[in-house]
Amino acid sequence: MARDKTRSSQQVVQRSSDESTPNPVWYKPVMFGFMLIGLAWIIVFYVSQGTFPIPDLGSWNILIGFGVAFVGFLMTTRWR
Repeated sequence: MARDKTRSSQQVVQRSSDESTPNPVWYKPVMFGFMLIGLAWIIVFYVSQGTFPIPDLGSWNILIGFGVAFVGFLMTTRWR
């Protein structure tokens, strides 16, 4: 009986390659931050009628906003 207890307590748990470690603490705030910054960029562009955030870029501001938000959405695929 003592031998069974020693074996069960000494078993080594091996992770398979499909089990991944959890994300670091900063991952979720950065992910949601990118999504919110992208959304805010687009909202500011529309509310200011193209004057802000960068007036010289014109409609490219929409692409920048979607690009920043898209980075956040891509991060959701790696979130655990």
